[in-house]
Amino acid sequence: MGSIILRWLFALVLIAATFNPTPFNYIAWASGSYAEQLPLAVLLGLLLMIGYIIYLRATIRSIGAFGMILVASVVCAMIWVLVDWGLLTLENTSVNLWLGIFALSLVLGIGLSWSIVRRRLSGQADVDDLED
Repeated sequence: MGSIILRWLFALVLIAATFNPTPFNYIAWASGSYAEQLPLAVLLGLLLMIGYIIYLRATIRSIGAFGMILVASVVCAMIWVLVDWGLLTLENTSVNLWLGIFALSLVLGIGLSWSIVRRRLSGQADVDDLED
């Protein structure tokens, strides 16, 4: 269970480091200081892109586009229930952005962890699994 949470947390950090409603994110920093820090901006951008490639490739391979849409739909339905029950309001744009970041991180985290979840639920190993 710890490895699943760790994979989700890394997805959350990856997305939040790229963009979030605070001024502490790659897009805000790079757009404001790329002229003075171009080599560093390129390096950090490439490192973020590598993280996205790893997560997106594993997610598409494990749950596919339909699975990604399904997970995102479940997260959106959960948010809808919280709004309907009055536990959450969507008036604050900052909160809405954090909800979007959270939803995207869940999609990527579940996609990267799906083989582990499926193996634990079904007891069947994937062909790609070597020894655990």
